[in-house]
Amino acid sequence: MDIARRTTSLLAILITLISFAQENKVEQNFEVEIGAEYRFFPDKGQFKNQKDHFPSLSIQPKYSVDWNKGKESITIVTFFRLDIDNPRTHWDIRELYYQKAKGKWEINIGLKKIYWGVTESNHLVDIINQTDAVESFDGEEKLGQPMVEFSLTTDNYGTFNFFYLPYHRERTFSGEKGRFRFPVVIDKDAIGYESDAEEWRQDIAFRWSHYFGAFDIGLSHFFGHGREPLFTFDNLGNVNAFYPVIHQTGIDLQVTHEAFLWKLESIYRNAEAQNFFALVAGLEYTFSNIDGNGLDIGLLGEYLYDQRDEFALNALQNDVFFGSRIAFNDTQDTSILIGGITDLESSSKIFSMEASRRFGSTWTAEIETRIFSNINQSEFILSNFKDDSFLRFSISKYF
Repeated sequence: MDIARRTTSLLAILITLISFAQENKVEQNFEVEIGAEYRFFPDKGQFKNQKDHFPSLSIQPKYSVDWNKGKESITIVTFFRLDIDNPRTHWDIRELYYQKAKGKWEINIGLKKIYWGVTESNHLVDIINQTDAVESFDGEEKLGQPMVEFSLTTDNYGTFNFFYLPYHRERTFSGEKGRFRFPVVIDKDAIGYESDAEEWRQDIAFRWSHYFGAFDIGLSHFFGHGREPLFTFDNLGNVNAFYPVIHQTGIDLQVTHEAFLWKLESIYRNAEAQNFFALVAGLEYTFSNIDGNGLDIGLLGEYLYDQRDEFALNALQNDVFFGSRIAFNDTQDTSILIGGITDLESSSKIFSMEASRRFGSTWTAEIETRIFSNINQSEFILSNFKDDSFLRFSISKYF
């Protein structure tokens, strides 16, 4: 479905919802975030036609309406970015879902974002949504996933979440002008599927979560098309990619003890093309209210292990992450996250810094930087990004 058709359909839905809200005197809310972003890459791109300067604009409207004393609601979140790299100019429905809650159960129908995980450096168990790969390097931004979600919360046995996922969304890759790309520009529509049903294969997922004193635990299983394409190479060196059908079983665990947070995420993925085990384990210690000024400083350390070979979309096979999270707890909500990942088997290192601060009640500024250092040529992913260290500035206005 192209942008014009999606926009027309969304406008029709909004008009219907607003009319419904006015007639039934329900609660509704509308807000818009408008942002300007500038990314600068100080090193010349290693591939032809790559640019160094990337100004862009974005807009993210959000509309919500609820009725029946808040037990029923509809939420719509859309996103649009305009960028000089064509694939990064994109429009997406982040969320558009109906929710009904009654007693201890809840149902959600539509496009929604679901987040699983507890670790900082890599979110292994987070598999429901496709990554919006052109929006951010770290994989934190996600596309809306069509789903039916049913949740049941019990008094003694935790929360059970069931997911029916009728449609697989493809990952978009940077274009010819963009950064974080491969020598050959990858068209998302050229990536195939293992299943003959292609994107219409019916996927399912389940998660159970509970807490026992200081322990918060989640167990999950996913059966369907993986969100990451698998890359293979023929005898001529041509790149082939497809989405494999996978079984993925995961566990996420967080233990809270005084100022310590002990964290673990681990998965085992089974597929005809590839079986592997992976984990992230570590801790976070927070020094709270330093000198009585509300300053919190957290120290983080994590170990990352992954059995996947070098041709997977993953560069964290045997690495260590160290970082610090600084929260000033001021009225401007100032925060800084700094860190670095080093490969224990090679010289490859990635350093990062993210900072944000609010100005007034409606403005937010962010700074982000990523530095790639001494990237080893044996790293399939990172060797293509070795000249893509960048500095990003963004400012957002909320209405």
